Amino acid sequence: MRITHLGHACLLVEIADARVLIDPGTFADDDLAAVRDLDAVLVTHQHPDHLDPDRVPALVAANPRTQVLCDPGSLDVLRDLGVDAQAHEGPGTVGAVTVTPVGETHALIHDDIPRIPNVGVRLDAAGEPSFFHPGDAVDADPGQVDVLAFPLSAPWARSREMTAFLRRLDPPHAIPVHDGLLQPRGREVYLKQAGELGGEHTRIRDLAGVGPVEFATA
Repeated sequence: MRITHLGHACLLVEIADARVLIDPGTFADDDLAAVRDLDAVLVTHQHPDHLDPDRVPALVAANPRTQVLCDPGSLDVLRDLGVDAQAHEGPGTVGAVTVTPVGETHALIHDDIPRIPNVGVRLDAAGEPSFFHPGDAVDADPGQVDVLAFPLSAPWARSREMTAFLRRLDPPHAIPVHDGLLQPRGREVYLKQAGELGGEHTRIRDLAGVGPVEFATA
């Protein structure tokens, strides 16, 4: 498995000869439009920082073989953009990769803001590490996973919730995402908390700005 952090919540996961892009939102890197040869685009929920309405249609058009899978709340948003998408209906496949939807609802931001659907995605393939991206929630249970993407900071999250999420799942590897609102010094504070207060057996793997990184099964 090879993973590239493309900014904020957006990850390119290369697994079992499939290229899967997760949450191409407004905070993703400028070079997002250059991503090619995608087999799937996965959207966890409809917020613009996870689903960029200006860039996603061109991205999908430039990758004509890609499947677009999403939570039920993003389905009409994508179709209104002219993107042919499907909502998850249980586990599905992208080539040799099993995509399992996990979770249903976005974390609470404020009592005055209606909650929307949020569906995290677990990826599994023979001989590859397992992977989970939760989107904007830390209450889902994907089971034991080898590589976990975890929200570093968000308007809906407290740092103790982030570290509790890491402790509960305690994966071998954890990748910080959802960091687009942090300036560099503040980001280091959250990373330090994740490393010191998170999972006992977890190694924090910061992929921001470093390009593709390989992950192997234990």
